[in-house]
Amino acid sequence: MAIDEDDPKPQKPAGLEPRILDRLSIEELREYIDELKAEIARTEADIARKQAVRAGAEAFFKK
Repeated sequence: MAIDEDDPKPQKPAGLEPRILDRLSIEELREYIDELKAEIARTEADIARKQAVRAGAEAFFKK
């Protein structure tokens, strides 16, 4: 399969954009921390789910 130069390149997934912390109040900084913690928890849950799927697939194919 040849590479078509007209095809758009796959885009890197959008990540969290760093905020300018100097402009945020203490309460806004605490809210930002809560948002980051929630995103970390969501990401860790997805990692755990993917590890479980991988473990199941590895167990299946080892038999």
